[in-house]
Amino acid sequence: MVVDHPERSRYELPLEREIAIAVYRDSGNVRAITHTEVPYALRGKGIGGQLVAGVLDDIRAKGMKVVPRCPFVARYIAEHPDYADLLS
Repeated sequence: MVVDHPERSRYELPLEREIAIAVYRDSGNVRAITHTEVPYALRGKGIGGQLVAGVLDDIRAKGMKVVPRCPFVARYIAEHPDYADLLS
């Protein structure tokens, strides 16, 4: 489950012994996702997609918009148009 840690301005997805993260900056009602990171050994296993989906679901639940500054997030939204309404 993806968890928002606003004190660190990042989301975390706890994994076996590590975490995947998505770093953000807020400006009013807009959340810019600036960086995502999945542990190297777990790349290519869908973890990044799971992370980004959880982040975008949280942004939607909070009534916010998103600016995908991270290329992975931008590509994810392009491939999942059901999240396009969140774009600022």
